[in-house]
Amino acid sequence: MKRSILSSAAIGALIAAGSSQMAVAQLKDEVIVTATKRSESAQDIPVTVSALDNSTLEELGVDVFTDYLIQLPGVTSGGNGPGQNTIYIRGLASTTPANTIAGVAGLAPNVALYLDEQPVSQPGRNLDVYAADLERVEVLSGPQGTLFGASSQAGTVRLITNKPKLGVYEASANFGVSFTEGAEMSEKVEAVINVPVSDKFALRGVFYNDNQGGYIDNVLGTRTTLGGGSTGTPITGRFRPEGTVRANGVPVGALRAGFQSQSDLSGVTFLTDTNDEFVEEDFNDTNYTGFRASALYEFNPDWKASVQVGRQELETEGTFFTDPTLDDYEIERFTPDDLQDDYTNISYTVEGRLGALEALYTGAFTDRNTNQIADYTDYSFVAQYLPYYVCDGSVSYPGTAAPSGTCQPPTSQTVSVSNTEVFTQELRFNTPAEKRLRATAGGFYSDLVLEERNDFQYLGSTAPGVAFGATAVDNFAQPAPSFATDRGAFPDATVFRNDIRRTDEQYGVFGEGTFDLTEKLSLTVGARYYDIDVDIEGSANATFCNSSGVDENAFGTDISDQYDGDGSYTFIGSCDDSLRQTFTAGQSVQDIMDAGLSSSQAQQVFNALSAPDTASTSGVIFKGTASYEPNSDLLFYGTYSEGFRPGLLNRPGGAVQTGPNGSVNFTVPFEVDTDEVKNYELGWKTTLAGNQLRFNGSAFYVDISDLQTTIFDPSITNLFFSDNAADARIYGVEADFQYAPDAIQGLTINGAVSILDTEITDVITPTDDVVEGGELAFAPSFQGNLTARYTWDLSTEYQAHVQANGVYSAEQTTDIIEINRDTLDSYFLLGTSMGVAKDGWSAELFVNNLTNDVAATSGFFNFDVQRHVVARPRTYGARFSVRFE
Repeated sequence: MKRSILSSAAIGALIAAGSSQMAVAQLKDEVIVTATKRSESAQDIPVTVSALDNSTLEELGVDVFTDYLIQLPGVTSGGNGPGQNTIYIRGLASTTPANTIAGVAGLAPNVALYLDEQPVSQPGRNLDVYAADLERVEVLSGPQGTLFGASSQAGTVRLITNKPKLGVYEASANFGVSFTEGAEMSEKVEAVINVPVSDKFALRGVFYNDNQGGYIDNVLGTRTTLGGGSTGTPITGRFRPEGTVRANGVPVGALRAGFQSQSDLSGVTFLTDTNDEFVEEDFNDTNYTGFRASALYEFNPDWKASVQVGRQELETEGTFFTDPTLDDYEIERFTPDDLQDDYTNISYTVEGRLGALEALYTGAFTDRNTNQIADYTDYSFVAQYLPYYVCDGSVSYPGTAAPSGTCQPPTSQTVSVSNTEVFTQELRFNTPAEKRLRATAGGFYSDLVLEERNDFQYLGSTAPGVAFGATAVDNFAQPAPSFATDRGAFPDATVFRNDIRRTDEQYGVFGEGTFDLTEKLSLTVGARYYDIDVDIEGSANATFCNSSGVDENAFGTDISDQYDGDGSYTFIGSCDDSLRQTFTAGQSVQDIMDAGLSSSQAQQVFNALSAPDTASTSGVIFKGTASYEPNSDLLFYGTYSEGFRPGLLNRPGGAVQTGPNGSVNFTVPFEVDTDEVKNYELGWKTTLAGNQLRFNGSAFYVDISDLQTTIFDPSITNLFFSDNAADARIYGVEADFQYAPDAIQGLTINGAVSILDTEITDVITPTDDVVEGGELAFAPSFQGNLTARYTWDLSTEYQAHVQANGVYSAEQTTDIIEINRDTLDSYFLLGTSMGVAKDGWSAELFVNNLTNDVAATSGFFNFDVQRHVVARPRTYGARFSVRFE
């Protein structure tokens, strides 16, 4: 079914017949950007950059992360909702972090997100910065690694804030209210003030509160551990037979068939759970509250310093994805879904001149804390071992008899607590911009520490008799020296805990120089040396084997032991105490088997003895650009650039998938290597028709090596893991235009398109689940937008406008892994607005999702059920702003 939505921009009739006066429509001033780490016009640099300035952001009604991304062809996002999104550019994507709590296990982003001079990208989920008091948003497409480092593999998104202004007092306030059909009201307020304390010192502050009402309904449903339920949900993982066809059309293979798919279950009573306690209309509320305060001091005309402090609290309830097999905007959830995501950010910059050199030092510290509860009941659709924890032992391990007894419902949840601290520094120098030879050079350092504790709670596990009584025993973290954030007993119903610290440390030295070969022809060469270490420590611990009456600390993974690099490893993958032995490097597989371990267990131990201490990588990437400027209105360029993304360590590294005869089919790698990109690009920037038309674009080819992806496959391990899955390539064209015809004063038309052709060229990971010739994820073959705005004078004091904006995306898939892949239909977004302005104030009415259609802008299929992230239904609203100077 084709679906459509409305964007937050707006539409309108273009020309008001009979209007007495028309405002002069001209092309907007060229946006000044710092994409090359110099202040230059976006039209004058040989870089593919899209920039939304402050006025455009206001015209489009941009407030949050997805508002500006959806306006940029070639840019997509994946994730679960606010605070849990990842950016993709030019279709360079393999998966989305659908695991609601994917922090320590998350891939590093391949699109860098910057707030002013500091990178704020984080593993698993980007910092969700509210778009308050922004000067502009810059999107740099293609690898930007030479200047912006790791994770700028596919591009960079930069949020540039308004800075304090010397000698100027100004204040403003923006108010908004909106009503969503069949859903809740939303309201927001934003206030900005700039105060000149002296002729050399100024302060600026912004405060915002945005309360976004819910629009998704949690509807009545039922679940059993066997499967089925109120909506005919599928048979759960342990009981579904080989050949069962998933909702995405992929059949269940022999290795993924349920352990008890052939059992006679007539003697088992499967108890039913209902979610009537949690049924609620419009349950996905969101609130952004925060402030940002900054200070600027000018020592003299050459030197100045600034500091900025920001604090944001993001709270959400419910989910932002739906079940497409139900009615529109509906989902069945059986436990609460709540997220609190808070961060404090401090940044400081000193800039000035050292002789002819421009010098800049900048540093930043971010402290982010998240607390999340998420319904995990969908996990039962793929889980092989969940019944062990919620069924009588005579059901899950009946011996030679037929299963008998009782299974509690599969209702489960995850409780997650995380803290992320990021410290970054950069020092760089620019030579004079007017010289024939000009250069930028500097150094960069980043240190990220992420501590995350995830409790997986199976609520039926507290019933008497389940799991042979294993869940009745207090369970604790792996003993010291293994890392743990909490060494107390696990909370009730917690049958599995991940308690992990991840550290990412990065050094970089970079430089880029441009030489004017002639007045019209220039050559730019850049390079970056990088050195990155990624480490994890902690444990993935379970209650399995605790039926002995004590905490066995068996199974799971002692990650601190596995990745300590000391050449020894203690096997804990058995309930037999005598097998939990310590082995050392130099022992063979046969030696380990002689100690009593099976061949697959011995192979896993043998692998672990050579596990690395860290995921370390270093190297040099390059960039080269030749640009030709025949006159001030035309610029043509060709670019070769390289990008990279750091590797990581896998929590379940060394886990094996065995075949029917016990042979090892697949081993989870301990270390995931860096994936690399080579980009070849031809671009143009033009101003035509007597300054009535700007037309920019580029054509590119991207060669991808060792593409990283995240995999969830319970036939291998119950944990998400990552691997270098494939090589791939991308062909693409991007173009944008702005047209302001002299013949229709007051009219401006903007548009942009992206055309992509992606293909997996070689499968690296030993699996049939990645298919050569398949498409990359979140890579629609076509995206486009068109905005028309007409402005005219109502009188000498009042000015009016109407605006129309439409955004289209072709269908896209959500993963390169066949068993985890879903297809999202194409959509068209349409919006309208009309308003009036006078010196100092403006008012606007708008309608979003004018056709009230449903569109899936993102989605996932990791638990073998479709989940689609959908946009808000038709919404009517008003915005009012006032300014004081």
